[in-house]
Amino acid sequence: MSKYLFRVTLTMEGLKGLLKEGGTARREVVERMVQSLGGQLESMHWAFGEEDVYVVVDLPGNASAAAMGLTASAAGGVRTSTVVLLTPEEIDEAVRQKVDYRAPGA
Repeated sequence: MSKYLFRVTLTMEGLKGLLKEGGTARREVVERMVQSLGGQLESMHWAFGEEDVYVVVDLPGNASAAAMGLTASAAGGVRTSTVVLLTPEEIDEAVRQKVDYRAPGA
């Protein structure tokens, strides 16, 4: 399983739905969506700022994460952006890899 952070901004339609249904009802919808993709909801937090909701999930892979974001966004109530979250061990693995790269102008 891979871990993902979904940054969610509600549209006007989404805000109206939130006012009608409430936050816990939306969490139940998100949890069912994640489970339908073979994943697990780790956390869901409402927030002040540019994004309205932060959702952390474990999913089988990038295709599942893309399906989740695309489906939610296509419904019209939200706009999403997805961040792949890496473990410290994955960063260690990345650091050990040799990469052939030259900075611009170097």
